Amino acid sequence: MLVNQRRALFVAGGLLGAAGLFCLLIAVPVTLAGVVRVDQTVLRLARTAENPPATVVAEALSLAGGVWVNWPLRIVAAVLLAVRRRFVQLTAFALAVASSEVLIGVLKSAYHRARPPDSLIATSDFSFPSGHAVAGAVTAVGLVVVLLPPGRLRWRWEIYAVSFAFLMALSRVYLRAHWLSDAVAGGLLGAGLALGWPALLQALRGRPDPAAQGPAAAVEDRP
Repeated sequence: MLVNQRRALFVAGGLLGAAGLFCLLIAVPVTLAGVVRVDQTVLRLARTAENPPATVVAEALSLAGGVWVNWPLRIVAAVLLAVRRRFVQLTAFALAVASSEVLIGVLKSAYHRARPPDSLIATSDFSFPSGHAVAGAVTAVGLVVVLLPPGRLRWRWEIYAVSFAFLMALSRVYLRAHWLSDAVAGGLLGAGLALGWPALLQALRGRPDPAAQGPAAAVEDRP
């Protein structure tokens, strides 16, 4: 799955660590005040930038990151991996999805954070972290990692996946469905899980890391 599993583990650890930092900042009252100030500033900017075309685009992105798109894509990918007997990739993707869904519920229940007022779309449950941001990142990044072989094509699609997850998370902020910190933490968490599980499984299997065998063995040195 990965050319350089050690680098992938390092990147995934950094992403998950950053997500954990947001959890800590929001849990501690002293730092929460600073986070809230930034969130409210961004909310005011979103209100200022509100216009019908942007709202239509944001609603489309929000829909693309929702359950009616995410779960069909996940199921199709799982079936495809099973048919191709790529069981390590299937296991990594399933673990990323399952752990993300568990963490979304656990964190929302633990933080009980209220959503921004006057959302432009219907919302339910608590605000932190953004379930859309977590799920969108897990699906977009995870599908690229487990379905495409390492190389230039996958690197290009990784950029597309990260860009989509970023814009989709911002759409939730624009629609006032989430605070900025909800979206950022969710995106970091989802991307970290999507990259971390494949790297961890590959490391546990004891597969040799081509990057450790010299430059010639690691033509594509990206996760």
